[in-house]
Amino acid sequence: MYTPPNAMQEISPYLAELTANVLFGDVWERPGLSKRDRSLITVAALTVLYRTEQLRGHIRRALDNGVTKEEIGEMITHLAFYGGWPNAVNAAQAAREVFQSS
Repeated sequence: MYTPPNAMQEISPYLAELTANVLFGDVWERPGLSKRDRSLITVAALTVLYRTEQLRGHIRRALDNGVTKEEIGEMITHLAFYGGWPNAVNAAQAAREVFQSS
């Protein structure tokens, strides 16, 4: 079960509850997409939206869900052309930090 960060729990307990129960307890568990596919989609969305803080956690989750480091690198390269070069460079840095810490 997903446990929201302490800051979310402290500042917005209902948001933490929705995150744990609805987003990760329901949406991520739906049968229409694998968790691996959901991870690819989420990392791609966070990359093009320049959401670095959330991106790191979802890159970790993607690795846990079977996405390889090479696939993450390819996705970042591909997204540079569709979501913006600076966003891709930022995502590459975030991925590097995650890869080095794992």
